[in-house]
Amino acid sequence: MTDPALDAAHERLRDHARALAPALREAALAIDADPARMDDHLDNPAFRLFRSMGIPKRFQDARARAAVRDLPQDFLGQMICSMELARGDAGAMFAGPAPALAGVVVRTMGDERQQAAFYERVADGATWAFCAITEPQAGSDATRMQTTLTPADPADRTGDWLLSGAKKYVGNGSRAGVGVVFAQTGTSPLGVRAVVLDLPAPGAHGEPLDMIGLRGARISEMTFDAVPVARDRLLGAHLPATRRGMWGAVTAFYGARVQIAATAVGLAGAVYDYVSAERGTPTPAERRALETVSLRLAAAARLVHRTALLVEADGARGDASALCKLEAIRLVRDVTHRLPALLGRGALLDHPLLEKWTRDAAALELMEGTGDIQRLRLAQDYARSGAVPAGGAG
Repeated sequence: MTDPALDAAHERLRDHARALAPALREAALAIDADPARMDDHLDNPAFRLFRSMGIPKRFQDARARAAVRDLPQDFLGQMICSMELARGDAGAMFAGPAPALAGVVVRTMGDERQQAAFYERVADGATWAFCAITEPQAGSDATRMQTTLTPADPADRTGDWLLSGAKKYVGNGSRAGVGVVFAQTGTSPLGVRAVVLDLPAPGAHGEPLDMIGLRGARISEMTFDAVPVARDRLLGAHLPATRRGMWGAVTAFYGARVQIAATAVGLAGAVYDYVSAERGTPTPAERRALETVSLRLAAAARLVHRTALLVEADGARGDASALCKLEAIRLVRDVTHRLPALLGRGALLDHPLLEKWTRDAAALELMEGTGDIQRLRLAQDYARSGAVPAGGAG
């Protein structure tokens, strides 16, 4: 089925990413079994594509330019790439060194020099990036954020800073070489600032959490004990105060939710492809079940494409990204719960990839805001709009 949202260039990107996806699937079980051992996988061509798609063209080296060639790198293109590579394996896709969410924040709030320094670090293909927002007690609530930036010299607030606090659920936080940390410089939401931090650094420590799903993403907790931060590492000095801190985080979240949706659709597609191939000759009822999933996959992909266009045109479209993630998570949950049964009662024991994908799908629900968070966001938007539900007010 042709998607009118995709022109010839985006279709070419889709086909290229689809051709590289099997390389991720080949590495999937090994990465899941030992996510700390990545040296054997760093030359994976799918990793190169995923990383290079997140590096703006003006900061690309020869390797990145060769990986993306003449492929579109707009937000729609990045979502297409995520969806197709996740159809190989989502956990492996997130395991590779890439700018990730930190790259979005740096691109949104960093000046040209800060961006150049950040992308130079991650371009080598062996440096992971992290983005530390969520805290053990406060979540991502800026009003309760306890991580602080205090002046290294209390008498000079224009000098260097000291970073102290703790963050949790940080992708690749235990092995990253560079990343972004959000912290409070004062007591109001406008006091939240983001800093770029190079690791290792004195006083900074990351420890991987014991994960069941998406083990390749190396979700971690991080602590910072008076970590020195040079003043030129604060992002957003050239921006209005309202766009220096949580505005950048929220904007990044809106885009990240679409990426999680794209990943969920890709993962659901992986389960569909695998079960379809393994089932061989399905019964009429099974054929209908597979056809229904195929139609839902196509519809969800179109939703991701259109949401990507909406969010790229208007970065404040949190409603669109929330709806997109809700639908994609519902799809991948249904697919991972139902389709493996077509291969028999012991399908998850007999087919390790299906068992892994079921774990990975559950983890996606928790990334960039649970379903309840998305519903709350939508309800708040609806209440502010003053709209009346169909049928009137009573």
